[in-house]
Amino acid sequence: MLLVVNNGSIYTKNLTNFLFQKNISFEIQTPNAFDLDSLSNYDSFILSGRRKNEKKINEINSKIVNYSIKNNSKLLGICYGAEILALTLGGTIKKSNSFQKGNETIKIFENDLIKDDSLLVFESHNFEISKLPQDLVSIGESINCKYEIIKHVNKPIFGTQFHPEMSNDGNNLIEKFCML
Repeated sequence: MLLVVNNGSIYTKNLTNFLFQKNISFEIQTPNAFDLDSLSNYDSFILSGRRKNEKKINEINSKIVNYSIKNNSKLLGICYGAEILALTLGGTIKKSNSFQKGNETIKIFENDLIKDDSLLVFESHNFEISKLPQDLVSIGESINCKYEIIKHVNKPIFGTQFHPEMSNDGNNLIEKFCML
């Protein structure tokens, strides 16, 4: 079962609508209402973006990242979800030079999840990953962001700086993630 962690992004409804349309079974929880003892009920996780910085949200998302790594569970971090993935594993983030909002073309290097050379996606973020930890690698970049798509070197764990739930190419990526 897939757990969608709703961290408060205004785009989470698009994500859940897409999952529903594709008949992908999922549950949705907010970090503040989530019981960490129930993590074993799920085999995959999507961490949504967020609108505000709260310590408890960071702590819970970080625990989900660590659980996924320890148990080899699938995980997709979207925007903030990718940032907390990188931070949890020892990476860093920084404030972007400018607010990134709108369509962006992502150049894909290599990936088992994406077969295309490029994706047209939607960006909406003020922060971005500035340094990857050793367990994560970049598999996609844009003119404005070096780490648009990241993946764990040997686990089914991915992150997108952009919002895949807001474009056709991005929705294809979400569907492929769910089918892993």
